[in-house]
Amino acid sequence: MPSPDALTRGQKVKLSRLARDLLDWASEHGRTFPWRDDGVSTYEKIAVEVLLQRTTATAVSRFYGAFFEKYSGWSELASAEVEDLEQFLKPLGLWRRRAVALIGLARYARDRNGSFPEHQSEHSEIPAVGQYVSNAILTFQHGQSLPLIDVNMARVIERFVRPRRLADIRYDPWLQDAAKWFVRGRDSAFRSWAILDFAALTCKARKPECPTCPVRRRCSYFAGTKQAVADR
Repeated sequence: MPSPDALTRGQKVKLSRLARDLLDWASEHGRTFPWRDDGVSTYEKIAVEVLLQRTTATAVSRFYGAFFEKYSGWSELASAEVEDLEQFLKPLGLWRRRAVALIGLARYARDRNGSFPEHQSEHSEIPAVGQYVSNAILTFQHGQSLPLIDVNMARVIERFVRPRRLADIRYDPWLQDAAKWFVRGRDSAFRSWAILDFAALTCKARKPECPTCPVRRRCSYFAGTKQAVADR
């Protein structure tokens, strides 16, 4: 009997089609941020993922230029005083947590010429690196196809296919496999950005824009809301 946590063939087909549709959608409606530009350094791509945690991409976009002008590389960031960095990060919130995470990450990178291990099992020794930043490191520095999975990406996948079983997205095996299937291929970062933009602009946590959603006819969530209305 197949495991309830195993991706079915039908779910894989549905996720593959969703990925194609959202890449098409993003080509017209996707957001533009400086860390997505061609030529952006691996340092900026990884460090910005720490800045993005628990805040909006729009807020980080406004802060981006000043931050990377002041801290232009791992060495500059590693040499920062914690108190000074905390003060600088206040506009983003959670400044103490971010400052400690960024300096720990930067000191590790500085001491290794900016290189991080290519195996996720070795990332546990990197200060303040959880699954999300670990995936970012492997995506942007080592070219691996891993999702930048957060609650927003999870929401789209769950609404389109089915809910996860476990509360913590990091430990739900079905959701993790579904996200990896969604981003597989050489353009994994673009696939992650497409679904994250879709989550922010259309498949919102509250009041999703279902009437304008290009994939609503194949969406389990939309089908459920229509049925709920019909049953009233």
